[in-house]
Amino acid sequence: MSTTLDPATLSAWNTIVRVQARVAARAEDALADAGLPPLVWHDVLRVLDEATCGIRMFEVAEAIVMSRSGLTRLIDRLEEAGLAERRHCPSDRRGSFLAITDAGRETLARMWAVYEAVIREEFGGRVDDAGQVAKLLAAAAG
Repeated sequence: MSTTLDPATLSAWNTIVRVQARVAARAEDALADAGLPPLVWHDVLRVLDEATCGIRMFEVAEAIVMSRSGLTRLIDRLEEAGLAERRHCPSDRRGSFLAITDAGRETLARMWAVYEAVIREEFGGRVDDAGQVAKLLAAAAG
């Protein structure tokens, strides 16, 4: 395989991918061990929790980088579990919005306690200057 990327850029990218995969896998295991839903449920519930009047499906899909069809199936499961609901927003009558329920907030809090510990252990405890890492990644994110 040949590449025109400089070795430092390729190394940085490969490291980002490996770290993300390692932390996500560890978080999945820790959530399962705690009897909690998978990590993607946390990601969706977090986005719903941050929305003040609900959020449209496509906005959630963009926020967590998931296909709309995959997200629709996931939202159906979250609704069945009583963690999310579709509702109408009084200030925008164009359609339904997704919102977190009180049970969803409770589940999110329990999930975050587990996930936060994993992030602290697997990432935060290994990085000397997280602020600098955040700045570098923000620049790459555009």
